[in-house]
Amino acid sequence: MASSIDDVGMQARLRPNALAVADLTSDRRWTYAEFDDAVARCAGVLAARGVMAGDRIAALAKNCAELIMLHLACARIGAIYVPLNWRLAADELQWLIGDAEPKLLILDTALGSSFEGVSFEVLRAEIEAAAPYRGGPIDPDRPSLILYTSGTSGKPKGALLSERNLAETAINFSILGEVTADSVFLCDSPMFHIIGLVTNVRPPMMRGGAVFISDGFVPARTLARLGDPALKVTHYFGVPQMAQVLRADPAYNPAKLRGLTALFTGGAPHPAANIRAWLADGVPVLDGFGMSEAGTVFGMPTDLELIDRYAGSVGVATSRISARIVDADGADVAAGETGELLLKGDNITNGYWRREKETKEAFTADGWFRTGDIAWMNEEGFYWLVDRRKDMFISGGENVYPAEIEAVVAGVEGVKEAAVVGVPDGQWGEVGHLFWVAREGAAIDRCDLEDAFNAKLARYKIPKHYSLIDALPRNGAGKILKTMLRDMAAKETSAKAE
Repeated sequence: MASSIDDVGMQARLRPNALAVADLTSDRRWTYAEFDDAVARCAGVLAARGVMAGDRIAALAKNCAELIMLHLACARIGAIYVPLNWRLAADELQWLIGDAEPKLLILDTALGSSFEGVSFEVLRAEIEAAAPYRGGPIDPDRPSLILYTSGTSGKPKGALLSERNLAETAINFSILGEVTADSVFLCDSPMFHIIGLVTNVRPPMMRGGAVFISDGFVPARTLARLGDPALKVTHYFGVPQMAQVLRADPAYNPAKLRGLTALFTGGAPHPAANIRAWLADGVPVLDGFGMSEAGTVFGMPTDLELIDRYAGSVGVATSRISARIVDADGADVAAGETGELLLKGDNITNGYWRREKETKEAFTADGWFRTGDIAWMNEEGFYWLVDRRKDMFISGGENVYPAEIEAVVAGVEGVKEAAVVGVPDGQWGEVGHLFWVAREGAAIDRCDLEDAFNAKLARYKIPKHYSLIDALPRNGAGKILKTMLRDMAAKETSAKAE
């Protein structure tokens, strides 16, 4: 009889006594043999609860080892794991749960959720008591993960990722990030994102390294862990804003970070000057590019001279990914010219959960994935991202779509119309600036708008700047001119600074 074999199962055979996972919050550790057994017993729990191939298993929790167990267990029985963003408002989570229709919802009771489901305390007890599930071979093309990402319509869409897709990210990042059996990843990133659940987990497990799980980013604590000779951390991910906070912390001491292969950043623009400041301290900071639908795409090399030469670039692709930059007509542009970035490879999602229209629109007729990002490439094959084709902006590493915010404003009585644009912010990279028009005679103010946002949106989506104006600028076709709104926002910022 064939048995399930994944990277954890393989390492359990190759190096059973090597450390696989350490949960720093609960002070628990597993060797590869122990973690393979724990995943098998977690799969046994799911099977005993009636979970079958194709069923969805959702989890709402801060980082813990069981989130990895659940995902790998789902892959072993053919189910689909759905991690939920605990930062979202209750209405937003309710929509996701309704869309995914999970057979089982696992909840972290410490989050105080009002949803009904199985607590992680119960799950842990059941895993300890369960018989290991030994199923058949894993189908690499069956989806094992749904990662929800906001759509331009304002409604989230779930990227379907198969084990083949996820293995490609493991391979691609292993090459770009020089991952070996001696690599140790410290994961502060939330495990409802591609970085936290996939890029921090799959590469080290494929190569036989270790994953240290943290329940969140606390600058002084993170610095202490990165410099701890007992932990021997080699790989750490963060958005550029996190890197900036680490450097500014009183506990920052670059001499203690010499054991890092690199500090890896992405998810937002990273100024070249900031990258070179790290280099001056002898710490390699490697910017990269990835997305929920494609995993790891580009990454900078670890060579300090190349990082300095191409500071600001998101790096190169491995030979396993094909990339093109095209103009509005779909024709390839020359090196140095900007256009939309298109991708093809086994790392690319096959589509979106229950979103046939969006899936079709995401691909060209000949199968290239449209990223929606504007980029350019130099003659040496290094890529730079310059803008988003849509209106999305990134605040503290989180994607924010104006349409979602505007939909909430539309429900506020007394608001005639509104539009949101992303504007630069020293702390968060970008934040929202809301321009709104009141109906004649309406007595509403910023507090009314903020009350609506607090009830409906996650905090990182709530605009930081508000402007009441007489009318939104529009072109002849009636389309809102967001470029003009950005210019207006810049002028307001400049006026306040004077």
